[in-house]
Amino acid sequence: MARSRLLPDNFTLYLVATVTLASLFPAQGLAADILSVATKVVVSLLFFLHGAKLSRAAIWSGIAHWRLQLLVVISTFALFPLIGWALAPVLRPLVTADLYMGVLYLCALPATVQSAIAFTSMARGNMPASVCSASASTLLGVVLTPLVLGLLLTQSTALGDPVQAMGRISVQLLLPFIVGHLMRPWISGFLQRRASIMKVVDQGSILMVVYAAFSHAVIAGLWTQLPVVALLGLLAVCAVILALVLAVTVWGSRALGFSKEDEIAIVFAGSTKSLIAGVPMANVLFSASVAGAIVLPLMVFHQMQLMVCAVMAQRYARRPQGEAEAALEGASPALRR
Repeated sequence: MARSRLLPDNFTLYLVATVTLASLFPAQGLAADILSVATKVVVSLLFFLHGAKLSRAAIWSGIAHWRLQLLVVISTFALFPLIGWALAPVLRPLVTADLYMGVLYLCALPATVQSAIAFTSMARGNMPASVCSASASTLLGVVLTPLVLGLLLTQSTALGDPVQAMGRISVQLLLPFIVGHLMRPWISGFLQRRASIMKVVDQGSILMVVYAAFSHAVIAGLWTQLPVVALLGLLAVCAVILALVLAVTVWGSRALGFSKEDEIAIVFAGSTKSLIAGVPMANVLFSASVAGAIVLPLMVFHQMQLMVCAVMAQRYARRPQGEAEAALEGASPALRR
């Protein structure tokens, strides 16, 4: 019997287990130092492999649909931060100061790649545009996430200089991504035949960074300073933000005359946030003492977006197939990957 899409997936269960392990047995001393170096290496490898995986044909096909791409960028890097900032007087009292800083960090992150593409495919949306918009969002996040976060956290010293943050992210994340993409002609075939490598690196690197972040946070007293009511408040905060963004992206794409297939790509690329990009970025942008609290809202939002978007994708998929979708299905395999 297949597992319901409303239940946590295996990776979410791994995340919970990792947080539990870090809470009971946090890395300290020499082990923490070794773990810090190892996380930097695997995260760079992760972005190298994602660069090698991205199809050049999908990039150019998606760029041609500039109106759709612009709307996704606005939703990801303007709508989300605006909601997080505007609703702060209402939502901030529901959580602790560090948790709401994590909420604002969540709002400044790029879109998720895998989930956006998977849901667009499930819902029979515009796949080439989804691939391009989600991938471009990750690249733009190297520049825009620190800048937007610098505006949202003007009174905080946890972030540091946004320009220096961009430099650190560029070296650790963007440079490996570019090198991987340049090496795509030589290694893409191997990666396609060994798809399990991507999954292991994807999930393994995130679990490693989460363990390191929560180890530091637990040693700094995260769980002793975090009341249960704040965790319940965090659920409410994430639900409000996700509901508002979904409503605006659906209404906006229809008001601007996009097709149903384009609407699907906009909704799933413009309303999701990347755990794979967000956890490593938090490790670069924030001090170790607050990184655990910073990524906690992202982990909650990640599971929430999977559950809600799965339901929406199933509803979209039940509509009759139209001519535009038939045209998409006739696109070349390079564009539909």
